[in-house]
Amino acid sequence: MPDLSHGDDAAVNSLRSAVMRLSRRLKHQRVDESLSPTEMSVLGTLAGCGSATPGELARKEHVQPPSMTRIVALLEAKGLVRLEPHPEDRRQKVVTSTERAEAMLAESRRKRNAWLAGLVDGLDEDEWAKLREAAPVLEKLAHL
Repeated sequence: MPDLSHGDDAAVNSLRSAVMRLSRRLKHQRVDESLSPTEMSVLGTLAGCGSATPGELARKEHVQPPSMTRIVALLEAKGLVRLEPHPEDRRQKVVTSTERAEAMLAESRRKRNAWLAGLVDGLDEDEWAKLREAAPVLEKLAHL
């Protein structure tokens, strides 16, 4: 584990600030303005992990189960998820994304990737190489 001395405080602060700013700007590249960032995140989680119970989604999204129940109900009302009986526990439901949600996510990824590619066009080859090398490290940090 790296020893973060006081000299690294500025680097950590700069990294935090840059990641937050870039994240905010990416969030503005939305396909459907009627969905909240949390609703989009839940759809993204379902796309990545497949069907899940509301409780599992709440844990993955770091929200309370009652909040996830409300989010799932909103997504269901918009035709973006469907609730199905749990195969082993009749008291639970399984949340599955619909084809409409998958198409919306694909379009959202396409739009965000195009926007980010436009930014990358402004980098020189050395900067782009460094960013490509940093991507797996940033991915690791996102999942720690």
